Amino acid sequence: MTYYNLISFLGIIFVLFVAWIFSPEHKRINWHVVFWGTFLQFLFALFIFRFPAGIGLFNLLNSLVIKVFSFAREGIYFLFGPLAVPPGETGPGGEKSLGFILAVQALPTVIFFSSLMSLLYHWKIMPKLVEFFARVFTKLMRVSGAEALCTASNIFVGIESIFTIRPYIEKLTLSEICTILTAGMATIASTVLGLYVSFLHNLFPTIAGHLISASILSAPATLVVSKLIFPEKDKPLTLGRVIEPGYEKSSSWIEAIIRGANEGVKLYVGIMALLLAFLGLLALFNGVMKELGILLGKIWGGEWDLSLPRILSFLFRPFVFFLGVPREDIGMVSQILGERVVLTELFSYRHLAELIREGKIVYLRSVVISAYALCGFAHIASLAIFTGGLSALTPKRAKDIARLGLRALFSATLACLMTAAVAGIFFPEGKTILLLSK
Repeated sequence: MTYYNLISFLGIIFVLFVAWIFSPEHKRINWHVVFWGTFLQFLFALFIFRFPAGIGLFNLLNSLVIKVFSFAREGIYFLFGPLAVPPGETGPGGEKSLGFILAVQALPTVIFFSSLMSLLYHWKIMPKLVEFFARVFTKLMRVSGAEALCTASNIFVGIESIFTIRPYIEKLTLSEICTILTAGMATIASTVLGLYVSFLHNLFPTIAGHLISASILSAPATLVVSKLIFPEKDKPLTLGRVIEPGYEKSSSWIEAIIRGANEGVKLYVGIMALLLAFLGLLALFNGVMKELGILLGKIWGGEWDLSLPRILSFLFRPFVFFLGVPREDIGMVSQILGERVVLTELFSYRHLAELIREGKIVYLRSVVISAYALCGFAHIASLAIFTGGLSALTPKRAKDIARLGLRALFSATLACLMTAAVAGIFFPEGKTILLLSK
């Protein structure tokens, strides 16, 4: 184990300690959940990073996602022509790229992946996978069947995971609600997987495999951190029970594709709306803070950068150090993690790609850890989506859901950091100079 791998190991302890500090009920913490959840993370990471069979599976999944992504681009080319050609590439007819256009070249992939996932649900492939993970979490970690199922569902889908436990929502305990909100924000949906791959696969060829790995690793991390942040003090209705996932079934594979495409369109438009609104509002806030910084500079001297991502980046610095990021890259990684909180992981993954391309991130180790740390909807926009979505399904619990929202966001952020630390422990190459951007 190298120095940086050891630091990542200490990072696990640091993240758990921070979660423990903010726990309101130290005596009620279920250490069985903490132990088994952490053990599952280590077991899976060991399989993926060190065992030949795991490495082979990792490479197979990475190649498969990249290939599927290439199929998705065929429809985009057909609709948008030269506008869909990414920088540095040529289209099927020899068209030259007009530059990077997010709304045309990357975002439409969510429609394709949404249809694909809907088709896999219709063929009962996804329900079987979800049920497998839910059974593992329920039996090994002794959590409720409802939170285990919802957490397992979030490995593959986003806000839709709430519907898998719809009959039990009104009777959830406060701790279960915190866990379900955390699960939604600590993971990413497979429908946006291709979007992040589109940003990074030319610079970081194994990004797809790492994102899949991060999605699975974050599920047990969700249960560990959420049960530290808000321990269970009641008896859940489905404690120790394995429950079957509920989902809307299609009458045919054609209907499944149509439904998935329509849902993908809603997601496509929703992402654009959120980016437009949040980037504009953040620019407004940062403009005000910039003027305040200039005023403070005139009074006390010096330069005062009071932008929100900048402030948050300083809060992330100790965490980034304990993730095992090399010293030269701590500032840049802290910056993109701070940006994720207010600008969404979409902006941060794109910024990560820019930093790699410009040579501002020096080490491959930093890129891998960043990819894992960013792999979650742990940001303010997602907080609104998940609390709003869950409240709509159970208006009687709206006050409880709103009260637990920020705590769940903090919990989800820690869960993502815990996953990144686990990846840092098992990433074998130490620092490793990044040459992919050259």
